Amino acid sequence: MMRKLSLLFAGALMGASAMSLVYGAPGSAANAAGSETYKQLAIFGDIFERVRANYVTPPDDKSLVENAINGMLSSLDPHSSYMNAEQAQDMRVQTKGEFGGLGIEVTMENDLVKVITPIDDTPAAKAGVLSGDYIAKIDGEEVRGLTLNDAVEKMRGPVNTPIKLTILRQGADKPIELTVVRDIIKVKAVKYRVENDIGYMKITSFTEKTYDDLENAIENIKKQVPNEKLKGYVLDLRLNPGGLLDQAVSVSDAFLKRGEIVSTRGRDPKDVTRFDAKPKQVDDINGKPMIVLVNGGSASASEIVAGALQDLRRVTVVGTQSFGKGSVQTIIPLGENGALRLTTALYYTPSGKSIQGKGITPDIKVDQPLPPDLQGRDLTRGESDLKGHIKGADESSTGSGSAAYVPPDPKNDLQLIYAEQLLRGEKTDPSFPPNPDKAVLNQ
Repeated sequence: MMRKLSLLFAGALMGASAMSLVYGAPGSAANAAGSETYKQLAIFGDIFERVRANYVTPPDDKSLVENAINGMLSSLDPHSSYMNAEQAQDMRVQTKGEFGGLGIEVTMENDLVKVITPIDDTPAAKAGVLSGDYIAKIDGEEVRGLTLNDAVEKMRGPVNTPIKLTILRQGADKPIELTVVRDIIKVKAVKYRVENDIGYMKITSFTEKTYDDLENAIENIKKQVPNEKLKGYVLDLRLNPGGLLDQAVSVSDAFLKRGEIVSTRGRDPKDVTRFDAKPKQVDDINGKPMIVLVNGGSASASEIVAGALQDLRRVTVVGTQSFGKGSVQTIIPLGENGALRLTTALYYTPSGKSIQGKGITPDIKVDQPLPPDLQGRDLTRGESDLKGHIKGADESSTGSGSAAYVPPDPKNDLQLIYAEQLLRGEKTDPSFPPNPDKAVLNQ
């Protein structure tokens, strides 16, 4: 059976971050450790040496130190962590939005890597990889026993290097051997399409390319649908785990003519940074109505966008309670030793609300029914469920989050259907719980 749950929540639980890449610096001498702190560090050194000398098998020193550091950081909150050099490089690749690879979207099914789709004009597509193919071996090594992340890591690599795939394909009487030469793969952060008279845009993550991809999507939608015919836009932020703070600000700015987008506040009460929209006569979608879709997989940077547009009454937010991650992590480079990912601030929506542990509450709640194979399972996850999370100022006993599920077929996507009906001014299905008093479709 397909390992769906890991895919549903991997982003929201592990990658949900509004990250600042304005690199921080070590604390000043005024914050230097006192004598009691040095005593505690001496205890740590003593224990470290005793473990090295007396543990039943010789431990790996590097692993001991890394785990000790991560133990310290994880005691702060779930999003602070130490990244070794390899992990830091992986993080840089993810935020850049391009990497050396094959160009396939994959999942794990029956202990094999299943190709969801090859991306057009990439090495995989040119080599003949098809949707539905199962990758059984990578460079002769069995895929069974590997995690999905392990398999993906093996398929990525330096540009112009070959990789041999052994593929199982329905209808083929024997495995197919393909050699694919890696190339630069540019991941589209924004997918878009036109639904008759509505422009649909889905932001999958906030990388360095997100704003540019969004502008390209808007321009192409405008070319496909005359302005007088276009009813409005749907901005889909469901299952979006977050990413770069500056990209969330730029995306929000695209739909605003003025106003504060978000503010971040650090430990020092004076440490407040505000991000405002650039004043302009008309926004990038010509003031057209817009619906924003959120669910339990919408976290951090995606919540910044939804919160800003909701507070400034630019959109109607439809869906279910978002993840509720209202903290900002600063990436502090440590040279060849990797990087420190440290929570340094909380962010606040334009009205001054913290969504930490609370999430974005949609203007109109529309639940998405689960398919039979997922019914009966608890798919609700949120920041408030994470052990050791920072308690938000507005967090309540109900917590944050909701089911992180979006049907693969738009025909079964009730949240999207409701959004389109609302934009078209059609009478909505009676099963929907409309709340027209909160709907704000015009700027």
